Amino acid sequence: MDIFLLVIGFILMLTGIFGSFLPVLPGPPFSWLGLLALYLTSAVPNDWWFLGITLLIALIVFAMDYVIPAVGTRRFGGSRAGMIGTTIGLLIAILFPVLGIFGIIIWPFLGALAGELINKADKKTAMKAAFGSFIGFLTGTFLKFVVAVIYFGLFISTAWEYRYILFPFFE
Repeated sequence: MDIFLLVIGFILMLTGIFGSFLPVLPGPPFSWLGLLALYLTSAVPNDWWFLGITLLIALIVFAMDYVIPAVGTRRFGGSRAGMIGTTIGLLIAILFPVLGIFGIIIWPFLGALAGELINKADKKTAMKAAFGSFIGFLTGTFLKFVVAVIYFGLFISTAWEYRYILFPFFE
């Protein structure tokens, strides 16, 4: 059962890292579930304070992912249409990876710009709002990615610390 929980935890950790970039997957909560799976093994002692604090951090980052782009868009004079355009642009980048890694940067910006122009903003205001939405998106994505990577590091270090109990054949 421990090996099963370890594998499930590892898969959840990877899903959390990918979820940092994909808007349909909540990255940090998936990473936290990976930590939970590890701590549910019989080899790793339960540390409910650790799990509680990391859950709180994951939920705060998850909530901030919705707040940060809105703040960036509003701060630069944008609208809801710009935020929706950013999300659509990201989905286009994921579904049609023609531009590779640059597509994840270019398409959300173009989506925000299109959303603002459709919202009847003049070109200067639309560019400014698209930039704000884009900066908000990048900030939120970076924050989720950092938390997911830290959780992955905690997962690996904890699994390594208890490797002889988890995998007795390593002795």
